[in-house]
Amino acid sequence: MLDELLRCHDGVITLGQARDAGLSQDAVERRVRSGRWRRCARGVYFVDDRPFTDAARIRAAVWSNGERAVASGLAAAWWLELTQFAPGTVEVTVPRASNHRSRPGVRLRRRDLAPSDVFESRGLRVTALPMTVVEAAVRRGGGPKILDQALQRRTHLPALWTTHLRNKGRHGSPAARRLLRAADDGARSEAERLAARLLNLAKITGWKANQRVAGYEVDVLFRGPKVAIEIDGFAFHSDSEAFQRDRTKQNAIALVGYHVLRFTWLDLTEHPDRVVEEVRRAIRAP
Repeated sequence: MLDELLRCHDGVITLGQARDAGLSQDAVERRVRSGRWRRCARGVYFVDDRPFTDAARIRAAVWSNGERAVASGLAAAWWLELTQFAPGTVEVTVPRASNHRSRPGVRLRRRDLAPSDVFESRGLRVTALPMTVVEAAVRRGGGPKILDQALQRRTHLPALWTTHLRNKGRHGSPAARRLLRAADDGARSEAERLAARLLNLAKITGWKANQRVAGYEVDVLFRGPKVAIEIDGFAFHSDSEAFQRDRTKQNAIALVGYHVLRFTWLDLTEHPDRVVEEVRRAIRAP
């Protein structure tokens, strides 16, 4: 039972779990004195016969702050596989009344979470997916990519808005609201949302996102001046079949009288002024 517990919990164990597995406190202390177990915090140990992985580090940080502690922010995003790399500092949310203090490598946030905002994953309490997304996307090192990935694969915008509004006033709330509003433009990928923000900032109006023309969906469409904009995201069509589909689509849209503009992620991030000027020229053209 003990070996299975340690295997499932990345080599981290609490004193309570050790007792449930049949060890006395004296037996635990003997393991610590012998160097077989390493004390991470009061009542939390790591069995030092394996690598101290990122998963073990995050689990130990959360469990060190009590039974009601929850991994949040980028720590939760990594745990839920929304990001590839674990953060250097583990964010842990604890109840407002908690008397735990931040330690090196751990940042505490004090608030009382609703039950619907907490999820258990692999035996660890983490913020639920919508809460994780709206928080991690505005943390330094997170970014809109987290929101983009979640919207495309695992959640929907209304769920994110509901979570955001239920937790107004939290750290990063204003930035999350701005990001969700950008997503509300109807653009589905991060690159499309960036294009929408550029158009809005430039006060260019008369366009809609994700409209159909000639049997195809266009990222941004100006029906009056007949201008269609296609946005290419991060992994822009790396295979020949996708490249051919794009050319067939572009030709079909052009044949019904639309001027087609294509912008890449590099255009949007490195040359936004040029993008705006080209759009203005296209929609002004006779």
